[in-house]
Amino acid sequence: MLCSLVFQVLLIFAKEDSQSDGFWWACDRAGYRCNIARTPESALECFLDKHHEIIVIDHRQTRNFDAESVCRSDDHEEASVLPLLHAGFNRRFMENSSIIACYNELIQIEHGEVRSQFKLRACNSVFTALDHCHEAIEITSDDHVIQYVNPAFERMMGYHKGELLGKELADLPKSDKNRADLLDTINTCIKKGKIHKIHRDSGDNSQTAPSLQNRRYPSMARIHSMTIEAPITKVINIINAAQENSPVTVAEALDRVLEILRTTELYSPQLGTKDEDPHTSDLVGGLMTVSDEEKPECRGTTSNVHQSHSHLAMPITINDVPPSIAQLLDNEESWDFNIFELEAVTHKRPLVYLGLKVFSRFGVCEFLNCSETTLRAWLQVIEANYHSSNAYHNSTHAADVLHATAFFLGKERVKGSLDQLDEVAALIAATVHDVDHPGRTNSFLCNAGSELAVLYNDTAVLESHHTALAFQLTVKDTKCNIFKNIDRNHYRTLRQAIIDMVLATEMTKHFEHVNKFVNSINKPMAAEVEGSDCECNPTGKNFPENQILIKRMMIKCADVANPCRPLDLCIEWAGRISEEYFAQTDEEKRQGLPVVMPVFDRNTCSIPKSQISFIDYFITDMFDAWDAFAHLPALMQHLADNYKHWKTLDDLKCKSLRLPSDS
Repeated sequence: MLCSLVFQVLLIFAKEDSQSDGFWWACDRAGYRCNIARTPESALECFLDKHHEIIVIDHRQTRNFDAESVCRSDDHEEASVLPLLHAGFNRRFMENSSIIACYNELIQIEHGEVRSQFKLRACNSVFTALDHCHEAIEITSDDHVIQYVNPAFERMMGYHKGELLGKELADLPKSDKNRADLLDTINTCIKKGKIHKIHRDSGDNSQTAPSLQNRRYPSMARIHSMTIEAPITKVINIINAAQENSPVTVAEALDRVLEILRTTELYSPQLGTKDEDPHTSDLVGGLMTVSDEEKPECRGTTSNVHQSHSHLAMPITINDVPPSIAQLLDNEESWDFNIFELEAVTHKRPLVYLGLKVFSRFGVCEFLNCSETTLRAWLQVIEANYHSSNAYHNSTHAADVLHATAFFLGKERVKGSLDQLDEVAALIAATVHDVDHPGRTNSFLCNAGSELAVLYNDTAVLESHHTALAFQLTVKDTKCNIFKNIDRNHYRTLRQAIIDMVLATEMTKHFEHVNKFVNSINKPMAAEVEGSDCECNPTGKNFPENQILIKRMMIKCADVANPCRPLDLCIEWAGRISEEYFAQTDEEKRQGLPVVMPVFDRNTCSIPKSQISFIDYFITDMFDAWDAFAHLPALMQHLADNYKHWKTLDDLKCKSLRLPSDS
C-alpha cells in the first residue's frame, strides 16, 4: 500500500531563507524526510544517495546556480530528472513562505504525480516478474477476454501472444488433444471464478504434456489481503510465495513444511514409541501431557486449599535472628548455599528467613514502599500455604528457587538487562511459584477430575492456581499486602510480570520458551559478540520482549536447578522428587486412575535412569543456553559431575541414590 511509504524531499536552495524554512517545516508536518543541498554538486550527490521522490529547486537567485542545468545533470543521465520534465512532471511554485502554502503544494505533488509514478513503476515490476515466471500465466477481463499472457504461457499453449490477446480461450482452435483438454480445464476454472496456475507434470519432460495443478486456494488470497497477520501466517505466506518458482520436488518438501507449521505444538518434540527409553517416555509424558483421554468421574480436589496455619509464630526480624540462622544466611549469596541446613535450623520455615534476607538485599521494601513488618507477615502467609508434608514441593523448594533466582539476578549480563521492577517481580514470582502445591502433577489433577482442573479447564492447572492464590492471600489482609502502597500502574505491570513468570514454569511450554530464548537472545548476542571485544553487552534493556524471555528463562532454570547444585544437594533433591512421584503412583493405583509415570514405581524404579533422562531431555540444552547468556561455569561443572555420578550408578545397575558402600 502506498500510504505506508515515507517520501523523501530534496530542497536545493543556495541560501537559507523564509522560503526554504517554509518547505522544511511543511515536510515535517507532512511526515516526509527532508534534505537540503546548497550547491549543484551536493544536490547531485544527495540525490544519487537517497533518490528523492520530490525535488524543489530555488530558481530565484540565478547568480548562485542555474536551476535548469541542475535538472539536466548531463554527466549522470541515470540520475537525471530531465525525463520527468519531458513527461510533464514539472510544477512552478510562486514565492510564498507560508507553511500551509508549501504543505498544500507538497501534498498535491504527492497525491498527483509522485503516486502515479509509483503505480507505473509497480506495474512495470509486476509484469517483469510475470514475464520471467516459469509457470504459465494469463490475465483476462471479466468477460474472459485475454489481456495478457507471459512467455511461459505461449510456450505451453503453442500460441504467440498476438494470436491470444483480445480473444477468449474458448475461441482458440483445439487441434492438439492435450492442448484441447488444457483449454477446457482453464475455461472451466475461469468461469467458476477459481484461482489457478499451470505447470508441467514432473514426470514428463516433453513440451506437449502439460497438466493443471491447484496448489493455492482462494483462502490463500484472503490471507494475503489481511492487514493484521500473526508471525506464523507471515512465515506460511513466504513459503507459499517461494513455492511459486520452485521445482516440484522442492515444492513438495515445502508442502510438508507447511503441514508441520500448521500444527499447534510447534516447539514440543514428538516422542517416538519404538525402542524409546521408558524412563524418558514416562518422565516426559508425565510432565508434558495434560491428561489421559479417558477420565473417571470427578473425585474432588487432591489438596486442602487455604489451609489454616494460625499456630505458626511470627518469625523474628532479620536484624535479630538466632546466631545459627544468621551464620547460615551470611553465605546465601553463594551458589553452594545449603538450603537443607536452613530448613533444619528454621524448623521447616526457611522461606521466611531467606526471603527477608534476599528481599532486603534487593531493596524490595523500598521499591514497594512497604514496611519490613508487612513483608514478614506476607512471607509467613505464603510459607504457611506451602505443604510441609510434600516430599519435594514444599517451602524449602520455594526457598531454593528464590535463592537461585537471586543468584542469577546478580550476574552481570542479567543485571544489565533487567530493571528493578523486573528484579522485584522475579523474586516475588520465585517465592510464590508453587504455593499450595498438592504434591501431584497437572496430569494427575486432570485425570482425577479435581476442582482445580475443572476451574482452569485442564490448562496450566497448578501454575494458574499458584498465581491466583498468591494474589488472593496478599490482598485479602492489609497486614500482609505488600502491594498496598504502590501506584496502580506499577501494580498492574508487576502483577503481569509475576503471572507470566509463574506460568512459564509449566512444562508443556518448556521447549517453546527455550527455543524462543535461543533464537531471540543467544543467536543475536553471539553475532554481536563476534564483531565486538565486549562480552557483557546488555541484551534486554529497552527491549521489553527480550526482558520477558530473560525472566521466563531465569525462573525456569531456577525451578529445576537441582542437577546443577553441588552433588550432595543434587542427590537430596533427586530423592525428594522421586519420593513424591512414588507417592503419586501409589495413589493412582489406589484410586484406579491412569498411572501417569509407570516407571516411578517405588519397587522397580531406577532413580539414576530417571535423573539421566531428565538431564538429557530438559536440562542440558536449557542450561547451555542460559550459561551462554549469564556465564555460569560453576553450575555447568556441577551438572557435568552430577551427570557422571548418575551414569556411574546406572552402569553398575544401581537403582538407588548412591552406591550401598557410600550410604
